[in-house]
Amino acid sequence: MLKPIDNITKAAENISINNLNERIDMKGPEDELKRLAATFNNMINRLQDSFNRQTQFVSDASHELRTPIAVISGYVNLLDRWGKNDKKALEKSIYAIKFEVSTMADMIEKLLFLAKGDSGVLEMNKTRFFLNKLIDEVIEESRLIDKTHNILSEKNQVVEILADYKMIKQMLRIFIDNSIKFTPENGNIVLDSVIKEETIEMTISDTGIGIPKEEIERIFDRFYTVDKSRSKDKGGTGLGLSIAKWIVDRHNGNIKVLSGEGKGTRIVIKININNM
Repeated sequence: MLKPIDNITKAAENISINNLNERIDMKGPEDELKRLAATFNNMINRLQDSFNRQTQFVSDASHELRTPIAVISGYVNLLDRWGKNDKKALEKSIYAIKFEVSTMADMIEKLLFLAKGDSGVLEMNKTRFFLNKLIDEVIEESRLIDKTHNILSEKNQVVEILADYKMIKQMLRIFIDNSIKFTPENGNIVLDSVIKEETIEMTISDTGIGIPKEEIERIFDRFYTVDKSRSKDKGGTGLGLSIAKWIVDRHNGNIKVLSGEGKGTRIVIKININNM
């Protein structure tokens, strides 16, 4: 009678941070002990998944930070050897170092956001506000920052929603910034908002270079970029879209991406108006 309990005890003792592969044998009758074993195994599965994601996250972060650090180190060594006496080399080195520092600062800020989100310490402050006014604000600010694209709204219906104002604004700016990066000069970037029953549908459309269809499912993965060399030139870290999706998920919404190479991109975000 006590053997199943012994099996559970031994399995629990064998599990450690370096060994999450141990599972309890669930053979036997459908009784309380089998349900306990199933619950225990499910808990370990969740722990293993969480640990694997954390390990991958740390590995990716270390890899992404290694490049800018190596670049900065290279330019510092160049200046130390002879570059400080060469005005052209000095200016080039200062520009490159400032760029890499800016990239690292942006990456670290985004990493902290995601780390807080994953740990559950990032609190949401939901209030009621008019989404149409927020969209007007985002468009106006985007036009001030970028004057090489046509940023506009064709349909922005008046609607009051319950959500975290700062997070929704951050999410919209991420998508707008992404469109700016990959849309040729004088291209169009349109941010629309339409009410559909109890749902608000926000759409960000651009006339950019688009995303290959086989890559669409991965664009929200952390540190993933469709073209790393292209994204590096434009200051991409592969974290912005991950943050945007996290914000949408926390508002119980969903995202649909419609795109193709050379066909532009259309992002559709749906969130319940009375989001709780």
